[in-house]
Amino acid sequence: MPKVEIYTQPWCPYCSRAVSLLQKKGVPFQEIDAPHGTTQREEAIARSGQTTVPQVFIDGRSIGGCDDLMALDRAGKLDPMLSAA
Repeated sequence: MPKVEIYTQPWCPYCSRAVSLLQKKGVPFQEIDAPHGTTQREEAIARSGQTTVPQVFIDGRSIGGCDDLMALDRAGKLDPMLSAA
């Protein structure tokens, strides 16, 4: 099972959508609280090169944000990534 991490912040509708999709997929993931101005947010920016949340990583690889995650799912590419051994 791949390691899935998602950087989020409270009251973020895009974060909620991304978390909801991962929950629907039944994949275990680590949600990292990363509000603006925190060390966790700086870590997300350093890892992804993006300043927005959510930021999703699968096995350390940056997948992008909510729209990117949804696009992978619509294209049928997310499930294989989540079920990779």
